[in-house]
Amino acid sequence: MKILDQYGKFAFGGASISGEGAGYGFGDISESDSLTLLQHAFDRGVRIFDTAPIYGFGESERRIGKAFALNGQREKAFIISKSGVTWHENKRVDMSNDPKVTRDMLEQSLRDLQSDYIDLFMVHWPDENVDIRKTVEVLAKAKNEGKIKHIGLCNTTPEEFKLASEVDKIEVIQSQFNFFEQDVKNDIFPIVKENDISFMSWGTLDKGILTGRVNRDRKFDKSDCRSWAPWWKAMDKESRYEIVERMQPALDKHAMTGLDFAIHFNLSHDELSTILCGARNLKQLDGVIDSLEKNITNEMLEDIINSVS
Repeated sequence: MKILDQYGKFAFGGASISGEGAGYGFGDISESDSLTLLQHAFDRGVRIFDTAPIYGFGESERRIGKAFALNGQREKAFIISKSGVTWHENKRVDMSNDPKVTRDMLEQSLRDLQSDYIDLFMVHWPDENVDIRKTVEVLAKAKNEGKIKHIGLCNTTPEEFKLASEVDKIEVIQSQFNFFEQDVKNDIFPIVKENDISFMSWGTLDKGILTGRVNRDRKFDKSDCRSWAPWWKAMDKESRYEIVERMQPALDKHAMTGLDFAIHFNLSHDELSTILCGARNLKQLDGVIDSLEKNITNEMLEDIINSVS
């Protein structure tokens, strides 16, 4: 069995609870509301919680750590964190898979998560200046020491996966995948299938565009990376807004929402084990979980896709 299969199809995206911590996050949310949200997710059966140091400059990890340390449910939660995206004292973001940086970030994550171990530890992004084998050597040693249980790669390439696999087993790949972003079908899905490993999709909702919540008129908090990030400003959002608008009649025909379509489009791919979605309030969270329980067929999805093709 693939490692993520036993924990369900949905992973809670921890960037959504980074709050005013800045870094990579999606708007203000208090610690109290974050803890309530995490507990509600757990009560509704969510067991995978994904985070990274850059989410709120550690705030997301600290909140997830506090949530599960407080309620004694740590052993039942599958917590994911990452190394590679770090920052300087002035909060200038840096990217490095240097072995020492990897080791230091792992140790800090353990402290922030208030845990003796991390269930899945991933290399966040490739680093052309560092041989990935050196990075994975650090993680392999940490696994032998019981500090992490499984190793994964985010946003990886076939070449990097092959090199990393020379050192230790890579059990999970996490990459962007949604209706608008399907590049992984060509290079990553074959790896996932051939090696029988788990694949997680981030960007499942395309930062809210596919749900319709993010449109031309949407304004963002200063703590929301969509208010300042160069990659967001450079993105061709207009064409996507238009497609979502054209999709609406077909969605109505099948009594579906954009959220339903985004989630079930991803789940319709056998290579995918888990969708990663964030939520900043109980309504958003319940919407995702309720959508997972809907009976949406591939024929319905095809009809919607054909309506905009």
